[in-house]
Amino acid sequence: MGQEEISLKELILKLQSWSHYLLSKWLFLLIAGILGGTIGFLYAHFKKPVYTAITTFVLESGDQAGGALSQYAGMAAMVGIDLGGGSEGLFQGENILELYKSRKMIEAALLKSSISDSTKLLLDCYLKLSDTQDKWKSEQSELVNVNFRDDSQKELKRVKDSIIQGAVLDINKEYLQVEKLDKKLSIIKVNVKSENEVFSKEFNEALVKEVNDFYVETKTKKSLDNIKVLEQKTDSVRAVMNANISTAASIIDATPNLNPTRQSQRLGPTQKSQFSIEANKAILGHLVQNLELSKMALMKETPLIQVVDEPRYPLEKASSSRVVFSVLVGFLFVLLTSFYFIVQYILRDIGVLENEEKVLS
Repeated sequence: MGQEEISLKELILKLQSWSHYLLSKWLFLLIAGILGGTIGFLYAHFKKPVYTAITTFVLESGDQAGGALSQYAGMAAMVGIDLGGGSEGLFQGENILELYKSRKMIEAALLKSSISDSTKLLLDCYLKLSDTQDKWKSEQSELVNVNFRDDSQKELKRVKDSIIQGAVLDINKEYLQVEKLDKKLSIIKVNVKSENEVFSKEFNEALVKEVNDFYVETKTKKSLDNIKVLEQKTDSVRAVMNANISTAASIIDATPNLNPTRQSQRLGPTQKSQFSIEANKAILGHLVQNLELSKMALMKETPLIQVVDEPRYPLEKASSSRVVFSVLVGFLFVLLTSFYFIVQYILRDIGVLENEEKVLS
C-alpha cells in the first residue's frame, strides 16, 4: 500500500516537473502555435471551395400495374407469347447504385459536350480540373495532342482508353457519391463534388440522363421486342386474310352466270377461301388482343425513373474556415512541439540523451 502511495506521489511530481519544463519553453511553444496558425490560415485561404450538385429521384418498381394484367400475361404465356414485364428486379436495390458507378455510364457522361461550351467535352473539363492537362504540358507529353472527338486517331485508342479508365476511377473515388436515403424507400441521391461549379452541375445532369436512358431502354427492351414481333405477325395475318377475301371475290366475279350443274367451279374455291378467312380472322383477333396487352405492359414499365430534385445554380458551396483551420493547425503544432520537449526531457532524465551526447563529443 505504501509503495502504491509513493508511486502515485512520484507520478504527480513527474507531471509537475514536465509542466514546469514546458513552461520554461513557452517561447518555442508560442512560435510553434503562431507558425501552425499561419500555415492553417494560408491553407484555408488558398484552398478552392467545393461545389456539390445533388440530384434525387424515385425509382419505380413497376409492380403497381399487376393484377389483371398479370393474369392476361400468364394466359398468353400458355400459348407461347411473352407480354414482357418480367424484369422488375433488374436494377432494384444495390444494382442501380452500381450502375451509376460503372465505367460505361461514367464514360458516356464524360464524352458528352459541355452545355456551357459546346466545343469542349466534359472529359476536357475534368482533365483541366484535375490539372492533368497542365501536367502533360509541363512534361511536353504527346498526350496534349489527344483529341477525344477525333475518331480517326486509331493509334491513340489505347492511350484514350487508359485516360478514361483513370478518370473513371478518380471520379468514383473523389467526385461521385450515390446512395439510397433509406433502405425502405426507393429514393436515390446522386452527389457530384468538385472545385468547378459548372462541371459539378453538368456532369451530374449528364450522368443521371445516361443512366435514366439506359435504364428505360433496358427495362423496356423485352416488351418492345414482343411488340415488334406481334406487329409483324398481325400485319402478315391481315395481309393473308385480305388476299383470301380478294380471291373469293375474284372467283365470284369470274363465274357470273354459272350453270347450276357446275357448282364445283365456284363452291370449292370459295369455301376454301372462306375457311382461310375465318381461320385468319380468329388468329388476327388473338394477335390484336395480345398486341394491346403488350402495349399495356410497356406503358406499365415506363417511365422508370422520376427525378424529384435536380441541381440549380448557385450550387451548395463548402469552403474551409480560416479561423477554424488556424486554431486546429496551431494547436496541432503546439501539441507536437510539447511532445518533442517531453520526450527530450524523459530521455535526459533517464540518462540516455546525456550518454549519446558524450559519445558524439
